[in-house]
Amino acid sequence: MIHPIAVIDPSARVDSTCSIGPYCVLGAGVELGEHCELMSHVVIHGPAKIGAHNRFFPFCAIGGEPQDVSFTGENTRLEIGSHNVMREYVTVNRGTTKGGGLTSIGSHTLLMAYAHVGHDSVLADHAMLVNGATLAGHVTVEEWAVVGALSAVHQFTRVGAHAYIGGGTIVTKDVLPFSKCVASRETRTYGVNAVGLERRGFNQERIHKIHHAFRVLLNSKLNTTQALEKLKSESDRGEDVDTLMRFIEESERGIIK
Repeated sequence: MIHPIAVIDPSARVDSTCSIGPYCVLGAGVELGEHCELMSHVVIHGPAKIGAHNRFFPFCAIGGEPQDVSFTGENTRLEIGSHNVMREYVTVNRGTTKGGGLTSIGSHTLLMAYAHVGHDSVLADHAMLVNGATLAGHVTVEEWAVVGALSAVHQFTRVGAHAYIGGGTIVTKDVLPFSKCVASRETRTYGVNAVGLERRGFNQERIHKIHHAFRVLLNSKLNTTQALEKLKSESDRGEDVDTLMRFIEESERGIIK
């Protein structure tokens, strides 16, 4: 179950039921429990103790040195439980001496692509880090909590059990258990992408008609339904405006205005 071009340090302890794919690297002091799967190009540095039935997707970097300028090679470690999934390009760092020397991940967690767990952090059972979620050092994420995509959690911060952090949120204080937390969403539409349309060969007449439709949608005192009715009443609006109106009418989540 070990691919011939995997590289495994002689001191690593790998259960015979594990599957180690091509170009994987296991460093000194790594322990893998039963039925772990390393698909390909997975790198795990030790000391790291990893339980059973964990899946590591390509290009994970697990157990690397902490990203702390004061780290000078001390013997710190990583512990991971069982039944976890680490998707592509997940990074998990070992602890630091000043932080207790241990980064810990529980069981049944899901770390989606590009998620990062910083040094001395604790991720409890059933927690989830969505794509690009980032934990600074010394962060605690309690059981069943979800850190949304592209969210960043400041060092020494706690995320309470069963909390949900919406995508794109910067967390600088503790998140209450059972709560929903999200950054303010003030995304707006600022008119037509005229330069992009010109580059794609739209002539001035087409762009003018699109500009007019956006003025009706965004700058008039009409609500969206009224604006659509006004545009429908115009006989020479063109196919682009029809496409715009059809997009709005088919929207299930609403549109950004």
